[in-house]
Amino acid sequence: MKLRGIFAGAVFLAIPLAGSAPARAANVDLALVLAIDVSSSVNEERFQLQTRGYAAAFRNPLVADAIAQGPEGAIAVTYVHWAGYGQFQQVLDWTVLSERADVERFGSAIAETSRTLTGSTSVSGAIDFSARLLRNAGHNARRQVIDISGDGMNNQGRLASTARDQAVAAGITINGLPILTEEPALDTYYQDHVIGGPGAFLVVAEDFESFAAAILNKLLTEIAGDRWAPDTVLPVSSAYD
Repeated sequence: MKLRGIFAGAVFLAIPLAGSAPARAANVDLALVLAIDVSSSVNEERFQLQTRGYAAAFRNPLVADAIAQGPEGAIAVTYVHWAGYGQFQQVLDWTVLSERADVERFGSAIAETSRTLTGSTSVSGAIDFSARLLRNAGHNARRQVIDISGDGMNNQGRLASTARDQAVAAGITINGLPILTEEPALDTYYQDHVIGGPGAFLVVAEDFESFAAAILNKLLTEIAGDRWAPDTVLPVSSAYD
């Protein structure tokens, strides 16, 4: 499924959130890896737009409401930067989100992150690293999802489709948020080589400025599933409320 908005080897220690839910095993509706492209094509301005977009999405009350309405009323989420093969950073550790304060705190933590990576674009490496994080998360999750955003095709490491197929075989769904600024056909590439698994879908950002509203729609679709209408497109202002 493709949704289009009409508005336009180093692994570092992850940062736990102060006051967040403890890291012990939990029953959750979703274990979600947010994997953010920080390769060399993403300059500092574009990095900040991505960071602000994710932070704003988690601060939006719709996200907390969607989590609360799930059977378990909780999700586990981690935040990752990726670039070339072997260049991955789990920036924020696995965090269980259930109460609205937890969700808003996670958004604030994203807003405070800084960039430490740059390099090539290894979509396959991002998938492989994210799959390992899911295997080691320790939570009892009804669904496991890797959420990959990026502005380029795989140019380092094994084929993205090979990594995807292996992850899907392990029961993981991969969703994509291609940003079309650098490569206008990137949505087709993500459709054919990146996303996969039950209910996999794309949300397309025409440019970095439209990223915030695109990620809000994407998060709501991932968290709520059939309870969220995926054809609904929120205006940019809603993403920053």
